[in-house]
Amino acid sequence: MSTVLITGGTGAIGAALTEEFARTDDVIFTYNSNKEQARSLMGKLNCFCAPMDVSDINSVNNTVRNVLCEFGHIDILVNNAGISLIKPFLDTSYENWRRMIDVDLTGVFNVTRAVAPSMVSRKSGAVVNVSSVWGVYGASCEVAYSAAKAGVIGFTKALAKELGLSGITVNAVAPGVIDSPMNTVDLTEEELAELVGETPVNRLGKPSEVAKAVRALAENRFITGQVLGVDGGFGG
Repeated sequence: MSTVLITGGTGAIGAALTEEFARTDDVIFTYNSNKEQARSLMGKLNCFCAPMDVSDINSVNNTVRNVLCEFGHIDILVNNAGISLIKPFLDTSYENWRRMIDVDLTGVFNVTRAVAPSMVSRKSGAVVNVSSVWGVYGASCEVAYSAAKAGVIGFTKALAKELGLSGITVNAVAPGVIDSPMNTVDLTEEELAELVGETPVNRLGKPSEVAKAVRALAENRFITGQVLGVDGGFGG
């Protein structure tokens, strides 16, 4: 049984990740503001939850320290926490940009930096980062989001080379158009239909499909530095 830390566990993909790993492993998922949703999820599954703001290094260090004290080690880290922003570039403020980078990119650094030393000392571990197809291809009116997710991909590839000798794999998934509030609420029906039409399988992806891909990357010890598109062929 592995100990798995999942950030951003209350969103659609986060909840699917928690459910996927909780079947076989000790899972601790984090949340920022959705306390009631976190408690509800914890009540349904055999798992644990903890508050954490990935953009706040002190919050991250405290939570990771508590997890390590309670469980002794973290075998798998899934950096899933993130926010989105759909806004034309000329309407994107510095504050918009800074917040996006702080959560979606610096958050990945903060949590991985806190967890990695214990993995290195044990010479074992797996990190899976949740990026996006927009980090690969870019999206109009989502410059800040695309840039942050592209940064996650660069972070993944570089860290995989650095930590490989310590027995740690580092990979990423790049979800496409997934059936989640981030897409179904933020996009109009016409925009969503257009994206589905650009996806060869001609449907929205399921959060559970992303979760299964993350598990596959976490468990395969000979895959590292890779970005797996979970996108129905989008952009291919």
